[in-house]
Amino acid sequence: MWSYFWRSRDRFSLDELRYLIDQLQKVQIVNNDNKNFVIEALRSISELITYGDQHDSNYFDFFMERQVMGEFVRILKVSGTVSISLQLLQTMSIMIQNLKSERAIYYMINNEHINILITYSFDFRNEELLSHYISFLRAISGKLDKNTISLLVKTQNEEVVSFPLYVEAIRFASNEDSMIRTAVRALTLNVYHVGDESVNRFVVKTPQADYFSNLITFFQKQCIYLNGLVSETLKNPNSHTTTAIVNAVDEIEDNLYYISDVISAGIADVGRLITDNILQLLIFPLLLPSLQLDAVNDIQIGASTSLYLLCCILRIVKIKDLANTIAASLFCPPEAFVSDSETTLKGYVPDHGHETQQTENKNVIEVDGCSNNIMPSLSSSSPVHPEDIISKGVSRLTLRDALLSYITAGDDLQVLSSLSMLTTLLQTKELDATMLDALGILPQRKQNKKLLLQALVGEDSREDQFFLSGRGFIRDGFSCELDGYLQNLKEQYGVSCSSLEVGTSPSVHRFHVLDALVTLFSRSNISPETLWDGGWLLRQLLLYSEAEFNNQHLELLRDLYKNCTSALLEEARGTWPDLLVTVLCDEWKRCKRAMEAPSPRKELKCMFLPLDKPSFDDVLPSESSFVAGERMCKVVKVFVLLHQLQIFSLGRALPEQPPTCPPSKIPENSRAGNAGLDVSGPKLGSELRLVDAVPCRIAFERGKVRHFFFLAISVGASGWILLAEELPLKKHYGIICVVAPLAKSDPAIDQKYSRWLHLQIRPSTLPFLDPAKFITHGKAKTKAPVDGRWTLAFMDDESCKSALSMTLEEIDLQSNEVEKRLKPLLNHEGAIDVPDTSTHPPEASSSTATPSNSL
Repeated sequence: MWSYFWRSRDRFSLDELRYLIDQLQKVQIVNNDNKNFVIEALRSISELITYGDQHDSNYFDFFMERQVMGEFVRILKVSGTVSISLQLLQTMSIMIQNLKSERAIYYMINNEHINILITYSFDFRNEELLSHYISFLRAISGKLDKNTISLLVKTQNEEVVSFPLYVEAIRFASNEDSMIRTAVRALTLNVYHVGDESVNRFVVKTPQADYFSNLITFFQKQCIYLNGLVSETLKNPNSHTTTAIVNAVDEIEDNLYYISDVISAGIADVGRLITDNILQLLIFPLLLPSLQLDAVNDIQIGASTSLYLLCCILRIVKIKDLANTIAASLFCPPEAFVSDSETTLKGYVPDHGHETQQTENKNVIEVDGCSNNIMPSLSSSSPVHPEDIISKGVSRLTLRDALLSYITAGDDLQVLSSLSMLTTLLQTKELDATMLDALGILPQRKQNKKLLLQALVGEDSREDQFFLSGRGFIRDGFSCELDGYLQNLKEQYGVSCSSLEVGTSPSVHRFHVLDALVTLFSRSNISPETLWDGGWLLRQLLLYSEAEFNNQHLELLRDLYKNCTSALLEEARGTWPDLLVTVLCDEWKRCKRAMEAPSPRKELKCMFLPLDKPSFDDVLPSESSFVAGERMCKVVKVFVLLHQLQIFSLGRALPEQPPTCPPSKIPENSRAGNAGLDVSGPKLGSELRLVDAVPCRIAFERGKVRHFFFLAISVGASGWILLAEELPLKKHYGIICVVAPLAKSDPAIDQKYSRWLHLQIRPSTLPFLDPAKFITHGKAKTKAPVDGRWTLAFMDDESCKSALSMTLEEIDLQSNEVEKRLKPLLNHEGAIDVPDTSTHPPEASSSTATPSNSL
């Protein structure tokens, strides 16, 4: 036998195949002496059969004639070593994957030995062996079609009673190894997409049907794990937890896409099984109960995580019954699901102190008082606040109310999550327009389209509704679809809702949504990007018309715009006036893109990943210029949103750029003109005339005093403090040595030394406006940016006062230019009147940002 390794031979020949099979048949038991030969023989046979399949059919004829498949099974039984099992499974996988001949494929699959190998008791404690086994099963599934699948099943009375390939594979559907789970899922999809009716009936029978419930149970565990990561990140954000969230989210979405692929196979019973399992194992016991405002500690998942998962399910799993059942569930109180939740997850039902009446079915909760409508009346149109609802009785709160309450009173993540849920419902094609109308989020254009269609076909005489109000459907029209799903919730899932709010006019529900959105814009503790998402939703609902607004809405929006305009004008005299117009133009374009985008956010995972912000070791003081820069950017973003909403409410298209004045030319008699500067501003090392310059001294290093000429200059919206050295051979000319921003320099004469002038020096730009310097959330923290402080010494008191006066004048000129450029934007047609802001120099103030560099 050992001569096999030394004899001269043609490796790819029929004689070589004959020799290998002859030697393999002589093996009576596999031991350490012949183990290597058996492994090499198995590997070589797979190569020869693959080669022969493409070049010479005699190879496979000989393979069938010598019944090599039987020899493989025999070798497996007499080996008892893992290495032989590994090689045999690899050999079979290679052969099945690479065979192209239909005849060869049929022989391999239509052989009783294939099912023996599938059901063989391998030692799967060896992870590598399990991996090869799953690859073997997946290779077989890749050859399935309506003809070959019948060769792998056993039937009785035309019904499949045994399908080892599928049954053995799904045993490992929840394996810890993601590669194995992926392979099993690929195998199941290959089975489902064959379209064999008898096989389809087999996979939905017990116990095979447990695969789908196990799939959702495994998914439920992933959801709880994600919630733990989110909770930990909110407490202690860092790069590790952020990366873990991204990975967990990716896996959750992959699981849902797999479920979507299963549904796309078109097996009706599978779709119903998945729908029931998602509802009964995930949504009813875990996700919906977490939306209650007074969630108890027994709830295993947070509201934001729950809303993210609901959004994912609606966006990815395209099942009409599932989507509409979720939407209908929003009209139920959370207590209708709590019993299910705690019975399933905790094994007991705690007493929350709410008045409930339990029916014979322990899963049916009749909530006392649920029939009362706690939402405010149409005339008041005031938003829903959680404290108001709780004071009236939590049992009266529906999940839809909770969504709106998160918008009006939740934190930033809760607001974003609730907006994402409403947006997802709005964009879910599986939801009927009548269901969206019942929720109060049916866009005006869809209302008009549906009413017009009904009027054209002569359905119910709704022409008057369309031409008169166009604000929704009457009770019988809008709720018929909803009533059906509510009835199904009670009969099939034991979830009861008797709230009269379901019968409320959809226009009332619509006003509740508008109330929440308008209230959202008044919240100062919500990020501008989240407010933009609210603006996007409002734009979808109103369709270029303020007709849906009532007087309270319009008054609040006008007040908000007026306040924001005043805040914007304050920024013109604040820390960053030189960047104000630039930031405003940039944010205008970004906000316009966000308002006109198909959806507010590209990826749902953004809900869990905080906006990129610089991360610093030190806590920045409130007077820091960096903090002021963040505040300025937020003011600009909110102003841009409110401004665009005003344009939108007037029925006008948003311009590409905000209407601002162009930069002014440099006056000839200005300090910048006298110094010989142009609109590009000063540059280090460049020459300038020292007109109006004041000589001074400063020490940037201890003990090293330098002599300069001080000059404060503004050019349009920009301004600088310049320190220049006089040219020895060119009188009244100097070289610029130091350049610092003029804005927020806060010049102040020292109270003890009247020849000393203190200046605050902020950075020239904001790091988060420069992508190259941007420090993303969760990465290593760095040193916090701090403001500098200069102390300049002048020759006498008059020189010091002259420098102070020069600096204040140029600061005022700079702010005036910024206000001038903003004037067309603040006085656009249809906007509210903005009061004039008096122009006065900022008060001098001292700073403790850094130790001063004094003489």
